Amino acid sequence: MVENEASNNDGGIKGAMGNLTPPERKQEQTKTLSAQRRRYGVLAKLLFSSLDAVYGKERSLSKFKVLELVARVPYQSWEQVAYIAITHVSDRVAMARRIHDRVLESRSQQDNEQWHLLILEELIAERGIDESYLRYTVLPQVIAFIYYQVSALLYVVRPSLSYRLNADFEDHAEHEYMELVLEHPEWEGEVFESSIAAEYGHYESLADLFRQIGYDERVHKLESEGHLREPRFR
Repeated sequence: MVENEASNNDGGIKGAMGNLTPPERKQEQTKTLSAQRRRYGVLAKLLFSSLDAVYGKERSLSKFKVLELVARVPYQSWEQVAYIAITHVSDRVAMARRIHDRVLESRSQQDNEQWHLLILEELIAERGIDESYLRYTVLPQVIAFIYYQVSALLYVVRPSLSYRLNADFEDHAEHEYMELVLEHPEWEGEVFESSIAAEYGHYESLADLFRQIGYDERVHKLESEGHLREPRFR
């Protein structure tokens, strides 16, 4: 039995979220698939329908790569806004420290999404999947730019809206990854070998890997939901 070796290191997140065993990841997949999705807001529905219109409703590695390109954006925008806030309250050390704690959390979430992206890029390259430069490089950057502006604006005006939008996005990603594994039973026997394994973790199979990624997305969702109770810096 192979366990993730790249989690919580000296209080920080080095790779995956948590330290689950393969049987536990299967249990988490079942939990996700049996749970109802969040009631998505208008902005989230617009984003998901736009992605389906451009990339199709079929789940593919290339489409998930686009999801991960976009997934990092809210955390980047929150970090930027938080640093500006720290500048304005630097004379109130206790509050500045609390804001900085939010920065560290956003950065760890952002880094986790980055590992997902790198893993997908590697898998796509290994499989020789042909991608349109316009659809899978240029357009995702445009979508990410717009999403960044929306996330930052909401975070400044009403942080709870930004957290809610991100919770919707992460909930969508969590379910989509777990559904993806369900659609590919052959992945249970496909060994996961990666140059990123030392950082993100070692997994029994490709199915085991994607269950972990789906679980990561749930952790991000829960963190955003948790901030809904106290969205503003205090």
